[in-house]
Amino acid sequence: MARLTKNQKQAHSKIEAGKAYSLTAAAALVKDITTTKFDASVDLDVRLGVDPRKANQMVRGIATLPHGTGKTVRVLVLCTPDKEAEAKAAGADYVGLDEYIAKIEGGWTDVDIIITMPSVMAKVGKLGRVLGPRNLMPNPKSGTVTTDVGKAVTDVKGGKIDFKVDKTGIIHASIGKVSFDADKIYENALEVIQVISKLKPSAAKGTYFKSIHMSSTMSPGIEIETKSVAGI
Repeated sequence: MARLTKNQKQAHSKIEAGKAYSLTAAAALVKDITTTKFDASVDLDVRLGVDPRKANQMVRGIATLPHGTGKTVRVLVLCTPDKEAEAKAAGADYVGLDEYIAKIEGGWTDVDIIITMPSVMAKVGKLGRVLGPRNLMPNPKSGTVTTDVGKAVTDVKGGKIDFKVDKTGIIHASIGKVSFDADKIYENALEVIQVISKLKPSAAKGTYFKSIHMSSTMSPGIEIETKSVAGI
């Protein structure tokens, strides 16, 4: 096991062993235990009482963070020529179709989100081998396959994130930066948790929220008392 640095030891010492914190307290504490020299991301890990191997227990959704992600999101829009101006006006970083499909086929994936239209999915679908492993494949369920490309760009630039439960039953979501005020971290986290709560599959039995943890880049995790979260 790797030895802890002085800063890591100090961070661990600020978390009371075996204690579950309120969401409000966790949002403040995550700022206090972060020692990175860069503006670290704040992450939420939610373990659910579902079996993601069963289609009727898959949890996937979209949340719009009230205060954004704090990240610069690079957006590529693959669209027909008549939609290019709309995409550019909304703030898309890259707009086009055939030329970008060729670049992606050559291995280029220097973007965070790809938005496209139903009418060109036949072309885009051929990129699944490249985009799938990188979680870049557009999907109607995440709002990235749409005729309203301008709104889709505005939404993702403004803080819309999509998430899904992994094979171990955990949802991982980035909810902001440690430079955010504690109340903004709290409000972003609350939004994600409440959205997940609304997505509870009818087939899921027993405890839905098994555990919730908050952490920042390279910080220890802070356990959150699920009963302290409003609306779940």
